[in-house]
Amino acid sequence: MTKVFFGGSRKIGRLNAEIRKRVNNVIVNRFFILIGDANGTDKALQKYLVERGYSNVIVYCSGSLCRNNLGHWRTEFVASDRTKKDFQHYVKKDEQMSEEADYGFFLWDGKSKGTLKNILTMVARKKNALVYLSPAREFVTVKSIQDINGLLDRCDPRAAEVFRRLFYSNDIDVIQQSQLDLV
Repeated sequence: MTKVFFGGSRKIGRLNAEIRKRVNNVIVNRFFILIGDANGTDKALQKYLVERGYSNVIVYCSGSLCRNNLGHWRTEFVASDRTKKDFQHYVKKDEQMSEEADYGFFLWDGKSKGTLKNILTMVARKKNALVYLSPAREFVTVKSIQDINGLLDRCDPRAAEVFRRLFYSNDIDVIQQSQLDLV
């Protein structure tokens, strides 16, 4: 059965008609949805899936605490050796979802390093991702590094420069919020 990794930025909390239309395509095809438990995109998508009565969902949570599981779906807890609930604590569940998924579906604000890391991980695993870039209000299909560069070209130039500098140094995990606050 086809599995789709749903994810996105914590700053995106609403689904417009175009996003709901794409989610409905996943529902109609009865694909399994792998989704995280964060506020923002995860919670908004979970709420919509509950409204649609969709049951083919698995919620992934880091450590032993699940922040959001609005549909009371099956839960996968991903072990974390981090005591601090930081970027590294949550990245392991995202990596597991990208490993298990066949495709990615991401809502990106053009700034979230976690969402961009998930997109990069899918491409590195030779899996396609459909990305809704919220500032441009458009969907972008990402299959390659060239597509990621095209996605970054649609972002704020200062954010794109920060991301490119860190990607090419293989240092995406150290992006500081203060760097993105400049955007």
